[in-house]
Amino acid sequence: MSAFAAFHFERPAWLLLLLPAAALWYLERRGSDETQRWRRVIDPELLRHLLVGRKSRSWFSPNALLLAVWVLAAFAVAGPAWEREPSPFADAKPPVMVVLRVAPTMMTPDLAPTRLDRARQKLADLLKLREGASTGLIAYSGSSHLVLPPTPDATVVLNLAQALSPEIMPREGDDIAGAAALADRVLAGGGHGGSILLVADTTAGAAGGLGPSRLGHPATVFALLPPDQDRGRLADVARSLDADLVATTVDQADVEAVARRLDRTGRAAEVAGEGQHWKEAGYWLTPLLALLTLLWFRSGWVTA
Repeated sequence: MSAFAAFHFERPAWLLLLLPAAALWYLERRGSDETQRWRRVIDPELLRHLLVGRKSRSWFSPNALLLAVWVLAAFAVAGPAWEREPSPFADAKPPVMVVLRVAPTMMTPDLAPTRLDRARQKLADLLKLREGASTGLIAYSGSSHLVLPPTPDATVVLNLAQALSPEIMPREGDDIAGAAALADRVLAGGGHGGSILLVADTTAGAAGGLGPSRLGHPATVFALLPPDQDRGRLADVARSLDADLVATTVDQADVEAVARRLDRTGRAAEVAGEGQHWKEAGYWLTPLLALLTLLWFRSGWVTA
């Protein structure tokens, strides 16, 4: 009973094909009735006694078979479904949009060789840990720019990150709120959940108004600062986004922490129903359609 209650069609619009099928079948049945024209001039009670050699019409005809195939095909294409199955994307690592600050402060050499170079190294380590996961890249300073939408090609991501420098940014500043909003829109367009990774050394302001409910995707803040420097401003951004703040370490502990966070929160942020989807059963009608089509080769059958 539960399966019956859940029965529905994934593409019900295809059932509209049943209307022309029924209309054509009715017109064919009516047009092929040889006694139709006599019924207009002879009383039906008398007509049945005047007709000789008339055989009863068989319902098993080429046009009846065509109607059956048409109906079954419409049901199959409409996508009948009544149970769910795991999505093929359920076990895949969720995508991430890396939002990288590309500003003059990122050229500071306290994280040798520079903070920006260290960010690239950490990004390379992160891509190795999340091999196969889609990663996108956004660069921001005084303005935000989409460098690359999510792609599983780690080489392309690293090559484009290597080409980023403060000199190519249109203007200086700190558009961290705009960059986070842009990353959120890109992930929403992909439709497979994911999360945002903000990689920055400092911020001149906060992600004002961009709380977790406004973004729609969880965020993680990766602080590119030496251990002895204050991360207060980035901590404020993390609190406003309800995000984890991960500090830089000399080993891979920071990258591993970021990877765990991205995998956990990215899956939790998947759109409703992404973990499971309706299992279509229309393909089970394919063998029956094939058998009915074989009957079309019966000798003497024809339809127009």
